[in-house]
Amino acid sequence: MKTTRRPHLLALTKRPVFSATYPEQQERHCKKKPDCLTSGVTKSFICNAMNQTPLPLVSVIVPVYNEIDNVDLMYHELLVALQSQQRPFEIVLVDDGSIDGTTAKLEQVAEKDERVKLVVFRRNYGQTAAMHAGIQNATGEYLVTIDGDLQNDPNDIPMMLDKLDDGFDLVHGWRKDRKDKLLSRKIPSRIANWLISKVTEFPIHDLGCTLKAMRSEIAQQIELYGEMHRFIPILAHQLGAKSVEVVTNHRARQFGETKYGIGRTFRVVLDLITVKYMLKYFSSPMKLFGKLGLWIGGAGMVSCTTAVLMKIVSGVDMTGNPFLLMGILSAILSVQFFSLGLIGEVCARIYYTHEKRTNYQIRNLVNFQPADIISLPRKVA
Repeated sequence: MKTTRRPHLLALTKRPVFSATYPEQQERHCKKKPDCLTSGVTKSFICNAMNQTPLPLVSVIVPVYNEIDNVDLMYHELLVALQSQQRPFEIVLVDDGSIDGTTAKLEQVAEKDERVKLVVFRRNYGQTAAMHAGIQNATGEYLVTIDGDLQNDPNDIPMMLDKLDDGFDLVHGWRKDRKDKLLSRKIPSRIANWLISKVTEFPIHDLGCTLKAMRSEIAQQIELYGEMHRFIPILAHQLGAKSVEVVTNHRARQFGETKYGIGRTFRVVLDLITVKYMLKYFSSPMKLFGKLGLWIGGAGMVSCTTAVLMKIVSGVDMTGNPFLLMGILSAILSVQFFSLGLIGEVCARIYYTHEKRTNYQIRNLVNFQPADIISLPRKVA
C-alpha cells in the first residue's frame, strides 16, 4: 500500500507564519475566521495570504488620575468595544500619581488580565507626560488614546480604527454635542479652538478631545512635553500625517471631579505661541529673529536720521532728543535679535545632526536595496 508523507510544517511556502499576541486572541487574529494549521505548543497559525489578512495589534492608552470609581466600568466598556471587532489588543493604563486608591484598583485589573499593562508614576506629572509614557510603552501598530473619566465613549473606537484601515494616519474626535458646563468649559474651549485654528491654519473643531486613533510610527515621532497633548493633530500634520476629524459621542461625567478649569485657557495660549514657532521657524530661526532685527534696525536708522536732521535744520539739541534715544535702543535690540537668530540656527543644526534627524518625512520607499534603506536617517523629528 502506497503511503503519502505529510509535508513538514516549515516546508510550506507562500504562507506567512505569525503568532497571535495572546492565546485567547489567536483565533481572532485574522479578518476572516482562520482555516489554519497549528504548530504544537506555540499554536502558530499559518494563514493563506490570499484570503486572510492579519489585523494590526491595537494599543489603547488610558491616562488615569484619581478615578477610583471609574476604573472597573472603564475597563469593562473598553473590553466590550475592543472585542466587538475581534482585533488583537492591549490596554496600557497610566496612573498619573493618583492618591485616592486608584493605583490599587488598577493593579487588580492588571493582575486578572494579562492584556492590561500598567505604568505607575511616582507623582502627578500631568496628562501630556502620562500620554507620552503610554505611547512609549505601547507595542501596537494602532494606538488609541482615551480619557479615564468615561466622558469619551469607547464604542467610538471601532469606527476610528476602521478609518485607519482606510489609509488615514490619525483620526481625532470632535465632541460636537459636548456634555459640559457652558461658561467654564464649552465657551472657553470654542474660543481656544477658533484661535488655534486661525493661528496654525489647521482646520479643526475640537483639539481638546483626548479620543484619538493613530499609527504607531506617527505617534512615536511626536515629541510631547509640557502640555502639548492637545496639539497632537497639528504636530502630526506637520509630520505629513493624513488625518481626519470624526464626530464622537460625549457623555456627562458620572463619578469623580473634573481636573480642568478655566485657568488652563491661558496655558493653551502660551502653548500656541510655542507651536506656531515650531511649525514655521523651528528649522530656520533666523527667518524670524533676523526679520525682527532688520525691522528694528531700520526703525533705529530712521530715528537717528531724524534726530540729525532736526539738529541741522532746526538746531534742536540732540542730548535729550527722544528720536536719538530710540535709535540707540533700536540698534541694541537689533543686535540682540540677530544674535538670537544665530544661536537658534546653531541649536537647530545640533538638533538635526544628533541621531541623524531630518526636517522631512518619507511615507514610502520603492526599489531601494536594504543597504540603501539602512543608510537613511534612523530618527525623524
